[in-house]
This record gives sequence, C-alpha cells and structure tokens, in this order.
Amino acid sequence: MQCRQPSLEGTGEIPLRRLVKEALRMRPSRIIVGEVRQAESLDLLIALNSGLPGMCTIHANSAREAVTKMCTLPLLAGENVSARFVVPTVAASIDLVVHAALERDGRRTVREIAAVPGRAEEDVVEIADLFVRRGGELVRADGFPPHVDRYERAGYDVAALLARSGG
Repeated sequence: MQCRQPSLEGTGEIPLRRLVKEALRMRPSRIIVGEVRQAESLDLLIALNSGLPGMCTIHANSAREAVTKMCTLPLLAGENVSARFVVPTVAASIDLVVHAALERDGRRTVREIAAVPGRAEEDVVEIADLFVRRGGELVRADGFPPHVDRYERAGYDVAALLARSGG
C-alpha cells in the first residue's frame, strides 16, 4: 500500500496513519512500514505491542536517537497521548534497532545494532549494544537481545548466532 498526496482540490489524500490501520484490519502475519515520520508511529507501536511482528525505518543519527524519536513521534497523534504511555510501550515493543549510515563513498553500512531489553526509567528507554563499529569493522559488544523465546519459536538459536559472530 502506498500513501497519496491530496489532489489540487484537496481531496483524495491517503495518509500513512490510515494505511497502517487498514493493514491491521487485514489480519497480517507481520507489518512493515517504510518510513515512520509522524503520528502513524503510535498505531505501529500499538500493533507491535499486541504481539504482531514488524519493523519500520526511521531517520536518526544513531540507534539511541532512533529509540528516542520513536518515543517522541507518537506524541504527535494527539493531546491525549502522553510520554507516560509511549515510553514504556516503546521499551516493550521494540527488540532490535539496526542503524545504517551512508558513507562518504555512497555505500550504506551498518554502524551499530542495539537491543532494547524492555526497561525504561524516567522517560528513558534502556539500550544495550549488540554490535558496534570499531576500526571500520562491525564487532560484537556486550549486550544480548531480549525475548530469546521469540527467536527460538522462529527457529533461531540466538546464543549460537552471537557466539559465531565473536560474542
């Protein structure tokens, strides 16, 4: 599905928030949103928090800033949405953040992969580094992804995968 800008007469607009809601009505097995920029982030978070697997892209300068932005964007959905609801929902709904950056030579590379363990304190979501870029190489850090049972149900042994990558 794709958004559509309004016509010159101001009609026919199809905003991303509406598409997210319509996609959820189709009883999907997963949801993928190409770029989250506004209030649609609230609908996506609610879907992810209900157990629906999914992912999105978001523009940020680091994995930490992406999580912070996911805590801020849903506040655009209306005055009745507060950080007291959004921050713990982000902490509970997001498992991994992959930060990719555009390098000088035009290539996109993964700069870091962070886990979101599910905890938040004083409106700050805890983040654990899984992989970080050091000396031009993506190397294993100390963090461990949350909800290992979800990976196991999908057929992945997280400990074995991380051990193979130097962790």
